[in-house]
This record gives sequence, structure tokens and C-alpha cells, in this order.
Amino acid sequence: MINRVLVANRGEIARRVLRACRDLGIGTVAVHSDPDADAPHVREADVAGRLPGASPAETYLAAGRLLAVAASAGADAVHPGYGFLSENAGFARAVLDAGLTWIGPPPDAIAAMGSKIEAKKLMAAADVPVLPELDPARVADADFPLLVKASAGGGGRGMRIVRAPGELDDAVAGARREAESAFGDPAVFCEPLLEDARHIEVQILADAHGTVWTLGERECSIQRRHQKIIEEAPSPAVGPDLRARLCEAAANAARAIGYTGAGTVEFMLARDGRFYFLEVNTRLQVEHPVTECVYGVDLVRLQIEIAEGARLPAAPPEPRGHAIEVRLYAEDPAHDWRPASGTLHTFEVPDVDAEFAVPAGHGLRLDSGVQSGDDVGVHYDPMLAKVIAWAPTRAAAARRLAAGLRGARIHGLSTNRDLLVRILEEPGFLDGDTDTGYLDRTGLDTLAKPLAGEAAVRVSALAAALALAAANRSAAPVLGGLPSGWRNVRSQPQRRTFEGPHGTVDVDYHLHGGVLTSGLCPGTSLIAATPDRVVLGHDGLRETFTVATAGDAVHVDSRLGPVTLTAVPRFADPSGRIAPGSLLAPMPGTVVRVETEPGADVAEGQTLVVLEAMKMEHRIAAPSAGTVTELNVAAGQQVESGAVLAVIEGKSA
Repeated sequence: MINRVLVANRGEIARRVLRACRDLGIGTVAVHSDPDADAPHVREADVAGRLPGASPAETYLAAGRLLAVAASAGADAVHPGYGFLSENAGFARAVLDAGLTWIGPPPDAIAAMGSKIEAKKLMAAADVPVLPELDPARVADADFPLLVKASAGGGGRGMRIVRAPGELDDAVAGARREAESAFGDPAVFCEPLLEDARHIEVQILADAHGTVWTLGERECSIQRRHQKIIEEAPSPAVGPDLRARLCEAAANAARAIGYTGAGTVEFMLARDGRFYFLEVNTRLQVEHPVTECVYGVDLVRLQIEIAEGARLPAAPPEPRGHAIEVRLYAEDPAHDWRPASGTLHTFEVPDVDAEFAVPAGHGLRLDSGVQSGDDVGVHYDPMLAKVIAWAPTRAAAARRLAAGLRGARIHGLSTNRDLLVRILEEPGFLDGDTDTGYLDRTGLDTLAKPLAGEAAVRVSALAAALALAAANRSAAPVLGGLPSGWRNVRSQPQRRTFEGPHGTVDVDYHLHGGVLTSGLCPGTSLIAATPDRVVLGHDGLRETFTVATAGDAVHVDSRLGPVTLTAVPRFADPSGRIAPGSLLAPMPGTVVRVETEPGADVAEGQTLVVLEAMKMEHRIAAPSAGTVTELNVAAGQQVESGAVLAVIEGKSA
């Protein structure tokens, strides 16, 4: 029996494993880097061990440090979660050699699937359909378009689509750098790119006594940068016959490598119904909650019980209903998926029925790695949480999930929440017409638009101004009961200026005798205003706005959509002005490459600097044509958000 588990991970998956251990009465040990010292998973564990440093290499990828914490804390088992060392056969062997229980598949099975190149050969021998492997050094013109892939790891890192021979060398070099940074292994290979295909995966679960379960399929086709953002079970494209063939192939794959524990066999499903093996993820998947909801199982609990030697029943449970999961990321989809970092001032999802568990009935589930007030750094993946809806039908699950996301209060960081809502309400998605090209085909110009339109921003700005005025009056040391801006003789309106998602918003209004008059929102009346809640009337309807401030930021949430505004001071500080043509770092990160030099003429859109942040490379391009008059960074340099990387002087006509 396992008595104390060290969770060799962080964030949402660490909290998920801790919850399962608590349910089983098993003691828990967390680990944390220095930036994660106050993270929720650290607070929730029985005991936590420090991993000095910040980067993954010196913390969550440092096998020796993890085992030292396990020894000092008296752990007798290790659960790796997903990512980091979860698919590292050497770490699994080291855990076993230390006399601990490894909650995962045998090291030999991990090793067999650890290289995608070798895995494809094994699967072909087991009669699992595979795509041909292409050597990057021997690619012919007829092989394009193709996909460059890292041999180790996953999560979209170390992957590049290449459509022309001239793009191949840069793509291979970039994929190798990203793979080395994320997985410690720069090996890459190429394979044909299947256009308009679906990404389908089968959940497997196997015990040490020969029983292999296949728990249906998941659809994971909606992806950005080859990383999934929406997953569901079952797939709208898979019927009973195809499901049986997929599950048979997945079971054959599991038996071919002597698999035990939880894992996933991934396939690409072509339009003609043929499917091809991608990889075996020898770990728990991020998207495991949709399978848990549909099949009514706790996969982490089953992982632990299998590691203790338990037998699975002969057959898995029957599926029930439909589940959809979205990954909530700290990123800006409208600006090349730029990751965000900083303080998450508010994180609230209303009407959640369960956290890290299957709801008692159909409902909303939240698996979150963060809480209000947490800091989100640049060293790790930008995923904040997973929100899952489980309902009798696919349409009902999509509607419930969209409503939950719309009602969430998320302040302090840019997120992909608006994009997720728009996808869940988009007709093509609701018809099940999804594939790996969905985002490109549907278009970010539509999907990445804020939920709040310009009219909603205007009325939200008015609500923000009224809430700030109410806050000023409540904090006034004398005569706090007087209306804001009160005068014996009415003259100029009160004014507030905000920077909003569509530009500057100038709010002007009179408030006299309780009657509101505003040129920005004619016909709008004030019903109530407090520092955190404003009720406005228009056309006989009441709208309620919740308002929260954090520094100069004002966050307004309502049925009309979330709006973040920045209060503009009446008198700007000249020292805060930035020289025209300055190229600013959009996020904290490390400079990977500088692709220009002082005095160089550059074109609009030309890449000048490449930053690495949150385990991905980000290209910083020239906003306009001109000459580089100032270059302030070099490769290897750490930069903060807003740092001036370069200055470009525009060309005169």
C-alpha cells in the first residue's frame, strides 16, 4: 500500500493528483521552484520541498533534487503528472531504484514510446497504421507540405509546418531549439502534413494482470501552434464502427509495449475515414477530465490503485452523455498568441458543480492551477485552468460551458476566454465541423474579437466612472454624503478618460438630483452606484455592472461582456513617455536571437528579435519600415515586459 506520494509537478495537475490522494487517505508531498513558493499546490499538500531556482531545468526537471525531497519527506511513491519528467524513462527507473513506487507505466514502455521515431516503427510492427517518417536531410520537393516534429515530448513544442523547401532549414533549427529547451532532446523528424484532418485519441488503462481498457475517444482537433485548446468526448465524427477500430488499434499498441497504468494513443483521422498513429502519451493527458465525466471514473485514483497492484474489472463502465473541456490560457490570441504574465487579481468561475472531480450530476467542473491574487510567471506553460461541461448532449454541454466562461471574472491578465466562448457558439463548431485547420479556416478576425463590442465598452466605461466617483465619495474624509462633483451652480460635466480595447473613451456626465445625463450614453439612467457595483437603466431594462480596480486598471463585468479599461491621469508624467519608433518587449523573456544590427534598414513585419517565454519562441517584428537607430539587447539577455529592445526611425517620403 502507498502511504505518501510525492507529486513531481506543479499547477493544475499537481492539485488534481493531491485531491485524488486526499480522497484515498494518502499523505502528500509537493515540490516547488522559488517562483511557486506560494502556489496553491504548495499550500494544499501535507508538506512541500523547495527546488532552488526558477527554470524548469534546475527545478521540475532536476531528477536528483526531486528524489532528495522524496527521501527527506518520507514519500514512498512518486506521481509525475504530465509534462516535465512524466515521460522520462530514466527518471522512472531512478524512482524504482530508490525503492519507491512509480505511479506510471514501466520504464521500458516509456522508453519504447519516448522517441516518436522509434515508436512509429514499433507500431507498424503491431499493425497499427502509421505515416511515413521523413529525414529532414533527405526531404524532396514532392514531400511538401510537411510537419517538423520533436522526437521527444509534446504539447506542440518543437513543431513547425513547412510548405516550401526554402522554409525547411529555419523550421528545423527552430524546432530543435524549442525541443532542447522544453525536453532536453533536440532530435526532430518530418512527416507528411495531413491537411483538414482530425486529431483523435483513445484513452487506455491497463493493469499488471493483463486487462486493457479503452475508454472511448476524444476529439482534440482545435489547436493553436499544434497545442490543443478544446477537447471533447465522444468525437462528433466517430461512429460505432470507427470507434471499434480505433479502440482495437489502441489496445494493440498498449499490448505491444507491455503497458500498465493510464495512457493515450493518438491518431490523425483523415477525411476519407483512414486513421494513422501519431504517438503514445505514456502519462495522464491534460484532457483526461472529459473521459472521466463521460465514463464516471477517476483516472488518477485508478493510476494509484494499479500501481498498488489492483486488478481492473473485466470491462470498463458504459459512457454517459457528452463532455467538452477548454484550456484557459494567459495569452492574447489576437496578437500572435502572445503569453501574458503578472498578477491574476481576480479568478472566479460562477456556478461550478465540482473541482477536480466528476460532478454528481451533469454540470460544470473546474480544474485550476491558480487562485485570485496569484502571480503568473514566464518560466512555465501559460495554462491557468481547465473548465469542463458535462451534459446529456453535445449542444447542451457547449451552451453550459459558454455560459460559465462568459460569467467568469478574470482580472489582471489577458486570456483566451473570449476566443473560447466564440468557438463554443460558432455554427461550424456546433455542427461538429472541426479539424486541425479550424482556427485558420474560421479566422481569428472573427473568433478573437472581444465579447464586448464598442457600445458595450461605452456603457461599461460610464459604469466605471460612476463606480470610481462612488469610491472617491466613500473615501472622502469630510462631507462624504455629498454627490460626486456637487456644485451650487451646475456648470461643466464630470469627466473621466480611459484607454479601452477600441481606443480612448472620454466619459462625460452630469449627476444632479439623482438624475444622470451623459452624452456618451444618451437615455441611460442611474439606478444605483457603489464602488464595486453599478446598476444602469436603458429602454426600461436594468443592467448590472460589477467593477473592480487594480492600480490604473478598471475591470467591468456584465452580461454585455468583460471590459478592461485603463484610467488615464489628468496630468501625464513627461518622464514616462517612450520615444517614437520604440520596439517594446511584449512580455518578460530571454533573447534567443537578434536578427538585425544598428543602422540596418528593415521592412515592415521583418523579424528583429526572437524571445523565449513560457517555453515557446516569440518573434518580435518591425511595426513599420525604417532604420534601426538603437539596439539595446543581445542573445542570452533577460528582458522585462515593456523594455525597449530597439528604436526604428521611419523612412521619410
